Amino acid sequence: MKIFENLLTSLVCLVASQHSFASAIQTNLIDVATFNWKNVKFVYAFGDSYSFVQGALGHPNFSFIGDLQHLSFTPHQILSNEIIARNTSSEGSNWLEFLTGCFSGNPNACPTQLWDFAFAGSDIDGVLLPLHHIFTVPLVDQVNQWIAYASMVLPHLSNETLTTWWIGINDTGDTTGNTTITNFTAFWEEEMTSYFKAELAYSNGLKNHLFINVPPGYRAPASIGNSKAPLLKAHTDLYNMVLAEHVAAFAANHTGAAVLSFDANTWFNTILDNAAEYGFTDITGFCTCADPKGFFWYSMWSFFACL
Repeated sequence: MKIFENLLTSLVCLVASQHSFASAIQTNLIDVATFNWKNVKFVYAFGDSYSFVQGALGHPNFSFIGDLQHLSFTPHQILSNEIIARNTSSEGSNWLEFLTGCFSGNPNACPTQLWDFAFAGSDIDGVLLPLHHIFTVPLVDQVNQWIAYASMVLPHLSNETLTTWWIGINDTGDTTGNTTITNFTAFWEEEMTSYFKAELAYSNGLKNHLFINVPPGYRAPASIGNSKAPLLKAHTDLYNMVLAEHVAAFAANHTGAAVLSFDANTWFNTILDNAAEYGFTDITGFCTCADPKGFFWYSMWSFFACL
């Protein structure tokens, strides 16, 4: 349970009661029979801005290392690269840094090494949705980058490694104005085919996986009063349902692995619905500021990491 206590703390900077926390987590575990957080020495991350950390060799404000136009790197470059402190999507340390204790410097020196291939602004597949920028690295290319340039360099013993996946925030938002998609169930299924390039990560040695679903962006400041908010909610709910089905299938097909999921959508909604209980006084505005006390949202779309 400690992994989820840390994850939850770093997601919302709060500590829930043991009873309510344990109850919520039990509904989200797929298979933990072979997983023990105490054994984990390496965390690999794939995703978007909610997961990216800035690296000295990364695209400024987007990645730990490289971009779509500069995917390759040498063993020396990845092994000597350093995390830049407090350079995330909320300008504080993010949930992965709190989870691992890897806040800055070379990941090799961290209590639990964090090797982060997430790219801010990414969707799942650039073939299915337009890139935000010409340098954006979609999820499928993050996995390919890891396989091609890192999998034979960075350690990932199966019982000592956890791989995290948090993607879909941009996909669900980007599709609200896309009139070319007429069947969203079929579209999300197509996205899941690309998402579960996780299979390639598995076959290249990453055996333990944590999947996080899409939080309620339809409650972010940018969505309040926005006519597209109901559509964003519909896209998010359907995406999360399809994702849950594929995570369950992935777990069933890999019985020797630990496949875990965390329902960020439900947890965000729980916090937002009981804001005062968790110390928040403003859940509709945002504060991109030095003193964010009381605010849940850092920007129009991003929640606060712990500062």
